[in-house]
Amino acid sequence: MFPWSWFWAPQLHFPFSGAVSQSIDPDNTWFSTLIKPEAGNARIEERAFSVASYGKQLGLLTDLLIDLAEHSPERSTAAQLALDKLRVIRAAIDTIKEEEYGAAAARIVSEIAELKQRDGEGFAQLADTLRPLLDADAGKGAG
Repeated sequence: MFPWSWFWAPQLHFPFSGAVSQSIDPDNTWFSTLIKPEAGNARIEERAFSVASYGKQLGLLTDLLIDLAEHSPERSTAAQLALDKLRVIRAAIDTIKEEEYGAAAARIVSEIAELKQRDGEGFAQLADTLRPLLDADAGKGAG
């Protein structure tokens, strides 16, 4: 191609037209933004997160740390303050969990009651599906 041939091949762009580029790189960060790109090896982080969420990991570490600290014979003032703050944080998180699980249970009960009122046959099918699950857990107690 000759350098002067650009003159004979002008690019015209009408409204809503022009050079278009599209990234076809699969990007699933829209699904979960919990794992940041700078977190290290993204594949390892994603696989580790599928084993136990960050909240689950932190909860286990919190329980272990509080238990170890409570059995420690001596603590500095700073360590005691940190332990007290950690207990407050754990209690607040436990309250959030209780509220969310309670709200979820209330929604389930409400939806089942509405199903019973509106669709007796659908309710009967749901009851048949849930009964073995509920009966199996009844002997285990709340857990």
